[in-house]
Amino acid sequence: MQERSKGCKKSIVMGLLSEGSPLNWEETKRYADHVRKHGIIQFLNIYHKVKDRQKDVLKWGDEVEYMLLSFDHEHQKVQVLLHGEEILHELQNRGEKTNPNHPTLWRPEYGSYMIEGTPGQPYGGTMADFNTVEANMKFRRQEVSFLLKANETICTITAFPRLGCHQFTQPVYEPKPVESGASKSLFFPDEAINKHPRFSTLTRNIRHRRGEKIAINVPIYKDRCVSSPFVEKFVNGDGETARATKPDHIYMDAMGFGMGNCCLQVTFQACSISEARYLYDQLATICPIVMALSAASPFYRGYVSDIDCRWGVISASVDDRTREERGLEPRKHSKYRISKSRYDSIDSYLSKCGEKYNDLELTVDDEIYKQLREGGIDHLLAQHIAHLFIRDPLTLYAEKINLDDANESDHFENIQSTNWQTMRFKPPPPNSEIGWRVEFRPMEVQLTDFENSAYVVFVVLLTRVILSYKLDFLIPLSKVDENLIVAQKRDAVRQGMFYFRKDIYKAGNPVVDGCACTQNGIDLDSEEYALMSIDTIINGKEGVFPGLIPIINSYLENMEVDVDTRCSILNYLKLIRKRASGELMTAACWLRKFVSDHPDYKQDSVVTEKINYDLMMNCDQIAKGLCDCPKLIGVPISKPKYSDGKHNTV
Repeated sequence: MQERSKGCKKSIVMGLLSEGSPLNWEETKRYADHVRKHGIIQFLNIYHKVKDRQKDVLKWGDEVEYMLLSFDHEHQKVQVLLHGEEILHELQNRGEKTNPNHPTLWRPEYGSYMIEGTPGQPYGGTMADFNTVEANMKFRRQEVSFLLKANETICTITAFPRLGCHQFTQPVYEPKPVESGASKSLFFPDEAINKHPRFSTLTRNIRHRRGEKIAINVPIYKDRCVSSPFVEKFVNGDGETARATKPDHIYMDAMGFGMGNCCLQVTFQACSISEARYLYDQLATICPIVMALSAASPFYRGYVSDIDCRWGVISASVDDRTREERGLEPRKHSKYRISKSRYDSIDSYLSKCGEKYNDLELTVDDEIYKQLREGGIDHLLAQHIAHLFIRDPLTLYAEKINLDDANESDHFENIQSTNWQTMRFKPPPPNSEIGWRVEFRPMEVQLTDFENSAYVVFVVLLTRVILSYKLDFLIPLSKVDENLIVAQKRDAVRQGMFYFRKDIYKAGNPVVDGCACTQNGIDLDSEEYALMSIDTIINGKEGVFPGLIPIINSYLENMEVDVDTRCSILNYLKLIRKRASGELMTAACWLRKFVSDHPDYKQDSVVTEKINYDLMMNCDQIAKGLCDCPKLIGVPISKPKYSDGKHNTV
């Protein structure tokens, strides 16, 4: 959720987007303790100003990341279009810079072929708002399409199938791994990185801090004609590449292979800090379930992989831990052994209800923890912040070193916004009307505005149900981590089994006023959760679990909802329900089937230029409502019409 803010740049998914002169890694490293020290002071100042803030109204908003594509119809190929900055500039000039109430906001993203769109104002607490989400998403798509040429398009695909393949960009740029650059990738040219200095600085500083290039290895799908073992040889490879590659895996070596993918996110404003902490914990358990439900990225660097989600790829793409921090070498120079990348699942619950389920070993900065406790922060929140702050800042601007800690939060956000976890707990910005928020981050973006709206509405309704019925989904956090691993596997929706709490009504009152997560003083044990299919979790199974959608339907029956809005909501929930049951395919499953059924596919797990062209053309047609896809979307109640702003329908 983005709110307008007078006289300042907005933060985006990648973090705080500031203007200035970025420092290199050695310079940034010298100021790391300074950033941490003042970041904590800034957090304490914010906390004590707004800790007792109550009764903020529900506001929420979505963030959709888009890719720009260029089609060469003569040669039947498609490339990512590196015009994101120019398109963004024009969108902002036509939109928010002209009209402060413009219905959309546009922000840069990591790839120069990417942009991010959000509603111009956050949605509110009325049921009718659910009926405006899809229209706003359609308007965003049309806004961009109006600025594109006939052979160009905007699409919502999670991972471009041939990202990193030969000449995958338009204009064409070749990677320069031996020259001084940001990524030194064998496959991903620096020109594909957004020109804003933050992004190339992040790329370079992650590599320098890590002490070697990024190494991503994704298991290849072992189709009938894939060699065993599958081993690639690279013309420009060196010793580092040889050490980093694994047999039977697709190798990638740059931040762009992760941050150059697209996602769908939702942010909620809670009425108080206690409610925000409660929602943060409850939604953390839902993250793996929705990740599997939204699975949409089976292809990497022109190959069919054996995974369906991007999460592990993006986690590895920004993993700045040294070999010592990763436990690969004895610790001599590093302060900590760190168990996860800074892009990963959460490591601790924040509410008192969740405290006993914090069964992961948590690495914290002891001095910062002590500073927070002495500053009046409770144990759970203090350890959360002290855990985030074991990380170094990755970007720092010369103009942003010395700040007014009473009125600015750049140093806090520097660390906070580069801990990219499944959930994010977001304090209000200084001197702002914005309240305590939580961000839900695990979803893959879908092909159509209808699908993206369905996932957003489902998650927002789930938060209303959690709060209204005082539901309790908490299980040991280690089980949530196990679920996250399962969620990324091929066809996890139909094949995977996930730990989930059996009795979700035992909580009594939510932790807004304390903790009531035991019944008659009896602690929960392993018998209180069980392995369930996603079909059971979403749709319910008699005698096992009531199902999230039946609970949402019960909630809706008690709400006053106009007929049109109710129809839209039920249509969205129908999609989620049928995806969960396997009646409809996930995007990942549909994409796999398209490739496997293509006449040019040779059962070798290769997505050729021609296959990719046909696939992206088909995706574009589906997104514009020009062809039906009942196996993916079902049969919509009314066929959506698409306009590019130039013609009535396209």
